[in-house]
Amino acid sequence: MTQTLPCLHPNPGWTEAPAATTAASPLPHQISETVGKHCILELYGCDSAKLDDEAFLRDTITAAAKRAGATLLNLITHRFEPQGVTGLALLAESHISIHTWPESGYAAVDVFTCGDHTMPEKACAVLAAELSANDHKLTSFRRETPPSIAESPRDPLQEHGFTAAVTL
Repeated sequence: MTQTLPCLHPNPGWTEAPAATTAASPLPHQISETVGKHCILELYGCDSAKLDDEAFLRDTITAAAKRAGATLLNLITHRFEPQGVTGLALLAESHISIHTWPESGYAAVDVFTCGDHTMPEKACAVLAAELSANDHKLTSFRRETPPSIAESPRDPLQEHGFTAAVTL
């Protein structure tokens, strides 16, 4: 699958995107396929009790990974004293991390997924909803495939139940 510089769509279908350049504005380097999509999520005005509940956050991170179509391999969390939780979900496709500040109603979230069968924005939507965020800022971008692996096959692993289409 060859892609041009894609627009950042909240529900990436990993299909061909219209070219983002014209003859008048060439890019300084060759655009290659993307290896994955990275989302940075800032959550504001969250429920402080939820931000400080380690068990709740474990369940929420698990639900977010599932909603994104990702495979959860491991989940570690740590609750700080007097407050705050950090969580890291190791995914077959990459990771989800969260750091909370209950005293400020704030959470910093990072979701990176590789492949074309996952939708990290859906994980972000779960986290924002479950933490009762009053406001959020979502920044997402595609991670460019390194030239050294650009020619390698990177199809989803059929033997592990991955498919190119996700029904959620």
